Amino acid sequence: MTHLRKMMLEELERRNYPANAIRYYLRYVERFARHFGKAPDKLGREHLRSYQAYLLKERKLDPASVENHVAALRFFLARTLHRHEFREYLPFPKTRKKLPNILSREEVARLIEASSSFFQRTLLMILYGAGMRRAEIAYLKVGDINSRRMIIHVVDGKGHKDRDLPLSPLLLETLRVYWRRFKPSSYLFPSRVFRCPDRPISHKAVWHACVKAAKRAGIRKRVSPHLVRHSRAIQGQMKAVALVRINQAFVPTQGGVSYARRDSIVKGARNRIFPKTLRVSKRR
Repeated sequence: MTHLRKMMLEELERRNYPANAIRYYLRYVERFARHFGKAPDKLGREHLRSYQAYLLKERKLDPASVENHVAALRFFLARTLHRHEFREYLPFPKTRKKLPNILSREEVARLIEASSSFFQRTLLMILYGAGMRRAEIAYLKVGDINSRRMIIHVVDGKGHKDRDLPLSPLLLETLRVYWRRFKPSSYLFPSRVFRCPDRPISHKAVWHACVKAAKRAGIRKRVSPHLVRHSRAIQGQMKAVALVRINQAFVPTQGGVSYARRDSIVKGARNRIFPKTLRVSKRR
């Protein structure tokens, strides 16, 4: 380990950066130095300008990815080398705000049904049902499931924050069947590669389970754990918006409450939230 790398690592650890952020920050600075074949502290403002242009024009990286490179180089220059004046030569690129191409409820059902094993099926159900991040699922322990309070306790999540997530009865029943079958002792999803109950699965295992299930289900969208989690969040927001609009539809009048507008809004909200394939037919 070089002296500069050690200095940057110490600055990152002093600020309690997550392990993934530390690994990527060090990697991006190393790539910057390797691109020019010099030590990073020997490079100046022109190198910074040309390297950022190289990432955008030649490598054609997404502006969001270039933002990560810029953040790492800014940290190295300002916090490790104490060259704050160089930050103005590394502007954050403007990113395009895209509408998320979320999964429908039918696609989520197909995704879960297409899982290759009960292990992966349970993993995907937690991913969608609880809206957890893939790192949070990987490090989830048996003791984090609280059936009395009907919550899933997330320890040391994003930003080193703990949080509680609601646990549905269907997901709880699935977890009980999973526990009776696999008998996990520490981590809920122990590593199946190393056959070690005290070692969790990797983050990529969650990603691979999601991608493979999407391929089996014939879903053409670019499915990832983040998209599945995002789909659940958007669907929850749609429900909340529909309930607010329904409550606002009770308009006071001289004769009481007007229900005509309420009925039209309820019908419109139902058509947007619940697809035709999920509605129960009134015919018997």
